[in-house]
Amino acid sequence: METRANHIWVGAVTLLLLALLAAAIVWIARLGQGQHNEYDIFFKQSVSGLANGSQVAFAGVPVGQVSEITLSKDDPEFVRVRVRVRDEVPILVGTSATMQGSFTGVSTILLDGARSGQPPISCETTACPEGVPVIPPAPGQGLGAVLANAPLLLERLATLTERMTQVLSDTNLEQMEGILRNTNQMTANLADASPQVERTMAELQVTLREASEALNQFETVLGSTDKLINGEGASLAEELRDTLAAANKAATSLSATLEDTRPAARELTDTTLPAAEATLRDLRATSKALRAITEKLDNQGAGALIQGESLPDYKP
Repeated sequence: METRANHIWVGAVTLLLLALLAAAIVWIARLGQGQHNEYDIFFKQSVSGLANGSQVAFAGVPVGQVSEITLSKDDPEFVRVRVRVRDEVPILVGTSATMQGSFTGVSTILLDGARSGQPPISCETTACPEGVPVIPPAPGQGLGAVLANAPLLLERLATLTERMTQVLSDTNLEQMEGILRNTNQMTANLADASPQVERTMAELQVTLREASEALNQFETVLGSTDKLINGEGASLAEELRDTLAAANKAATSLSATLEDTRPAARELTDTTLPAAEATLRDLRATSKALRAITEKLDNQGAGALIQGESLPDYKP
């Protein structure tokens, strides 16, 4: 029983010594690193390439590292990056943060813009929404975003290169050469046709000038017509009204006359015209008989009207 108790005490002392040794190592490590201040940076962009432990540099000099990356509690559009910077680094009002990427895909935080005479960034000089001062991001993160997306850009560049290779194949190059030859031939033909084009342009200018003169004359005629209409149009309109009234009266009289002649026309159609047709038939018959008598007188003489036709002598 006593031996077991001794073993427990030995284990407890050993664990205590190990804990003290670990605490001493951490304390020595912190003593070598010095004191650090924490700051938050809110980026409204992708922070691809950043990770816990990423380097923080001030004007190119390493001064700390990234300790935490998370979304903002107040606005999820922003990414909160917490950095730990050595306390001797002058993080003054006016300092801004930039996320600097590289073609390897690893990004760092670059601090710059501090001006001498400005107070340090603290909760008294800036906002502390999550317990530590905020370093504002620098305006214009275009280059950093480009570098952060370098792997995707390289992939797209490779795709573009492949497509350009397909476009500039031997077959397409031959077709382009043919197009260039045709273009040169067209240019030469256009150069040869330049004198004719100049003559055509000269004729077109003459035609335009004549058209302008004709338009001026037409405007003059329009002016005269307008003057005639405005000056004498009233009297002409009055005479036209009188003429139309007289024509209307004449049309009315003619209509009445036609109404009066309709019975006579009906009688003429029903009685007079049939009688006239019968008389004409009789006249035609009489004329035919007279023509036959006249022909007989011409051929046989007047005796033919008195005597009948003599019979030929009969010979038995």
